[in-house]
Amino acid sequence: MTTTITTVADDLIVAHEGTRVVRLEGLDPDTQYTVDGAMAHTLARPPGQLLSRIATVNDLHFGEREAGRLDEHSIGPVRRVPDGAEPYPEVMNRTAATEMFGIDPVAVIVKGDLSVDGRPEEWAAFESCYRVPFGERLHVVRGNHDSYHHQYRYAGDRVIEVDGMTVALLDTTIPGETTGRLDPEQIDWLDAVCAASDQPVIAMGHHQQWVGQPGGRRSDTYFGLHPDGSDLLDQVAARRTDLIAYTAGHTHRHRVRMMSESRIPSIEIGCTKDFPGTWAEYRVYEGGVMQVVHRMSSAEALSWSESCRTLYAADGVDYENYALGSLQERCFNVALRS
Repeated sequence: MTTTITTVADDLIVAHEGTRVVRLEGLDPDTQYTVDGAMAHTLARPPGQLLSRIATVNDLHFGEREAGRLDEHSIGPVRRVPDGAEPYPEVMNRTAATEMFGIDPVAVIVKGDLSVDGRPEEWAAFESCYRVPFGERLHVVRGNHDSYHHQYRYAGDRVIEVDGMTVALLDTTIPGETTGRLDPEQIDWLDAVCAASDQPVIAMGHHQQWVGQPGGRRSDTYFGLHPDGSDLLDQVAARRTDLIAYTAGHTHRHRVRMMSESRIPSIEIGCTKDFPGTWAEYRVYEGGVMQVVHRMSSAEALSWSESCRTLYAADGVDYENYALGSLQERCFNVALRS
């Protein structure tokens, strides 16, 4: 098994080889290093002082008992919780909460799919894992798994203000549906948030944006945000230069595309619950924002996530490369706009 560089920041490189972890700290920004024969380049540090740190997770799936099943016809491999063992969502989320607590974030944002089916006991497990350590720093919005039965806990849009950045957290769910949307009232709300802000704004939500491509097909059944709302989001960004990015979950992958008109990044962050098992950090500087995706590295978390590399393989899906994405799509700087 080869060494994979999983994380870079301005001062940090982390590599994994199976369950083995190599972590280099206190590094120089914008500098090339070698880790077990693999080359890695630290990120340039944005201008100015570091003002705050935010942590995010998505696709936690408390209550889930098996991973790797697309539908009733899936042939796997499907990973299940052994009888008597601690459920893997508890293992993975406990590790995420512990690692995030270590950076002392001013806000922890959960971008949906807290649960697998929105049952009270699943939300109770979520609250125990995240509310206890983070208290009022925790901000939550629902995902499709949390609203399949028209539940409304964690519903609604909200603004989170931290030093150097405003987060517009959007409820993108359609109760009872897998797909998502942004309606015109939400777009007006986002536009007003951007107009009122005197600092950069990042929009966050559960569903990934539809980004039009030449020759691409619009579809009312697109797996993420409906194309109409996706276009309206792009139009807000085109006229409000304080809006610098949109970041989502839902797809269980790491990917970055540029919006068609505004050309700001539309970001997807992988799931916490299986491979590669990640959470995202945002370092807010006076002159930019750094996204740093961390792969959870406790022994128990790595044991589970490594077992999930080959999920969906018999269904023809290369989940390892799909979910992990490229290093450049996980760790990068988001520039401010003028």
